[in-house]
Amino acid sequence: MKNDYLSMILKARVYDVARETPLDPMKALSARLSNSVLLKREDLQPVFSFKLRGAYNKMQALSPQARSKGVIAASAGNHAQGVALAASRLGIKALIVMPATTPAIKVAAVRSHGAGIVLHGDTYDEAYAHSMELAEQRELTFIHPYDDPLVIAGQGTVAMEMLRRDADTVHAIFVPVGGGGLIAGVAAYTKALYPEIKVIGVEPEDAPTLHRALAAGRRVVLNQVGIFADGVAVRQIGKETFRIARECVDEVVLVSTDEICAAIKDIFDDTRSIAEPAGALGVAGLKKYAEREKLTGQRLIAIDSGANINFDRLRHVSERAELGEQREALLAVTIEEKPGSFLNFCRLIGKRSITEFNYRYADPSRAHVFAGIELRRGGDEKNELIAKLRDEGYPVIDLSDNEVAKLHVRHMVGGHADGAGDETLYRFEFPERPGALLAFLGCIGRRWNISLFHYRNHGAAYGRVLVGIQVAPSEKDKLQSFLDGLGYAYWEETGNPAFELFLGRG
Repeated sequence: MKNDYLSMILKARVYDVARETPLDPMKALSARLSNSVLLKREDLQPVFSFKLRGAYNKMQALSPQARSKGVIAASAGNHAQGVALAASRLGIKALIVMPATTPAIKVAAVRSHGAGIVLHGDTYDEAYAHSMELAEQRELTFIHPYDDPLVIAGQGTVAMEMLRRDADTVHAIFVPVGGGGLIAGVAAYTKALYPEIKVIGVEPEDAPTLHRALAAGRRVVLNQVGIFADGVAVRQIGKETFRIARECVDEVVLVSTDEICAAIKDIFDDTRSIAEPAGALGVAGLKKYAEREKLTGQRLIAIDSGANINFDRLRHVSERAELGEQREALLAVTIEEKPGSFLNFCRLIGKRSITEFNYRYADPSRAHVFAGIELRRGGDEKNELIAKLRDEGYPVIDLSDNEVAKLHVRHMVGGHADGAGDETLYRFEFPERPGALLAFLGCIGRRWNISLFHYRNHGAAYGRVLVGIQVAPSEKDKLQSFLDGLGYAYWEETGNPAFELFLGRG
């Protein structure tokens, strides 16, 4: 199988439209990790993503009859742009089905290459199903984003470029994984010629598509996937890509949202370019693997797979990058409500930089402080500070890994509501589109009183909302059934300590 793909990759037709991208040294990160770190810059492709390679390689091989009828694809972003540009260069009509939640910047990018666009559904799965119906009705050739041998071979040219020189010095290659097209092509080429080089996939912790499949020994369908790294938000690995991965991929590393944000910052610091979350996965996984294995003096390559990120999302990235690098701690500290206690607490913090500080009176005996504190020595320094505060009698809760604290509570501190009886807290995600927030409020607010509501638009395809609902214990089952029927992803957070300390009834 590897040799079959080796031949296909060597013969792949991609350079009529794609460019050979550089392998740039990451000097600052290399010094920090005591390894030689190189970045494969697929963000420099004409569509700012590697997807162009596979799409063009597939489409240039179509028969004259298939070309005359046109092609169709389903995508919310990078694959759509790759197919649209490839079609433009080849003189083929292209129709792209995109979820209605796709950000306007991506829709405009696809349209700029001359492709037709159909907006359908809220998710990729709905767009995909509709594209298959249209393909059959109009006799269009479907261009799969990853599960096609010619697409895989096109993506494999990334490895061919990386390993053209000094391949014998490379220890490992770190590859972002969504549907598996990129890692299948890279792994097949690498293992056919250089089996000693490790090929390591990297996935978000909340979208472990290949990780779960390898553990189970078969393809699995995830119930849901995280939305932050939307470029790899795929619920099931491809059939052909999994077949290759089982033979050629050494392992998969999982990384958190904060670690992805820290990797985006690392790429910016070394290259002054901004990777999309999926594009930064390789660097995030490389860092985690190097630390776990205590590697030094090794040559490590990470693939920056794309740079299609909405500018608005950079606010969220910058907030989370310091936490991901363990340069910031979020702490909830209870202090006595008496003269001098606040000053004493500040003295214990010392000369550390404060990134965020929220003080809120709770009752006559105590107050709660929500503090963001800059760290110079990572987790060890945080643990030392927490131990120091506790030794002085201060109750401390570490909120650095608390999703509700990081997404919502840090922006809402100071809102106890003693009169909010029978309050239950829920966290929701809903498809973002004009009028979506109003529709969501209309669904939720008809039967039960909303006692708390927080919403931030991160420029993503999904909105995140924190909602407090007053519901009597006898009505709780009815509320649960009602929420299940809405079809939104949600989690109950009533017992979350971040909520109880700063927003609960006090």
